[in-house]
Amino acid sequence: MAKSSMAGPGRRERRRRRRRRRLGPTPRPPGGAGRGGPGRAGPGRAGPRAPPAGTARGGMGGPRRLLLVSNSTLHGGGYLGHCQQHIKSFLGEKVKRVLFVPYALHDRDAYARTAREKFESLGYGLDSIHESCDPVEAVRKSEAIFIGGGNTFRLLKALYDNSLIQEIRKRVLEDGIPYVGSSAGTNVATISINTTNDMPIVYPPSLQALGLVPFNINPHYLDPDVKSTHMGETREERIRQYHEEPNTPPVLGLREGTMLLVEGDKATLQGVTGARLFLRDKKPTEHEPGTDFSFLLTDNNLQNL
Repeated sequence: MAKSSMAGPGRRERRRRRRRRRLGPTPRPPGGAGRGGPGRAGPGRAGPRAPPAGTARGGMGGPRRLLLVSNSTLHGGGYLGHCQQHIKSFLGEKVKRVLFVPYALHDRDAYARTAREKFESLGYGLDSIHESCDPVEAVRKSEAIFIGGGNTFRLLKALYDNSLIQEIRKRVLEDGIPYVGSSAGTNVATISINTTNDMPIVYPPSLQALGLVPFNINPHYLDPDVKSTHMGETREERIRQYHEEPNTPPVLGLREGTMLLVEGDKATLQGVTGARLFLRDKKPTEHEPGTDFSFLLTDNNLQNL
């Protein structure tokens, strides 16, 4: 009896070892940490975050196609009038319907009517995501996405609330559907909305955005008015303050009437006005339409700027 009782634990231990070999190692909790470790969100954290730009399958050299417009309406013209030919050329003939995201404005019905009228005049049908009972599925089925302007904080919060950050990233960076952004829609296409001009009327769980490009944009960029008696900060001063913080990416100031066309790893400035590029610890530089900004799309190049 004594021999049998002593052999029992040994047999059980051998069975446990064989079972572990069959099942493999015990999986670790997400984030590479156990309970209370770095993988858990703690006090003061920003909450859910979009992945860093360029982490989608195929990297930033994938099939992405973006048209990032500074503004929806240019002085003296109608809604998207100054960029409608750019949009039509960008979308081409293969796209038949566009998914519109009106989350940046409060009256989504009226906004959708305005966008639908314009896109139908260009030969495209338009579905507004707020009319869908399943926004995620609407993104998954979309042929192209257009995110309009308004308040950037309201827009980003709605994207998070509807679990659309990852879905839009996948459709654009992996599946290669065209993305058109205007104003706030351009802001959320970048790493973060830190360089928006808007007031934080609501609080998204994070300031990190879609990360379709590895830099930030300041739409509606305004040059300092040397004749103005206004004593507030200029746009250039605010961007300089942003770059006083460590590890802040380049900021491309797009004047009204300007847009950035991104096709794979090529980025070209288009439109009727210019842009101003801000790099941390360097003087800003001026750029005319036609400028090749492809270097901004490669993280390795950014480290050498």
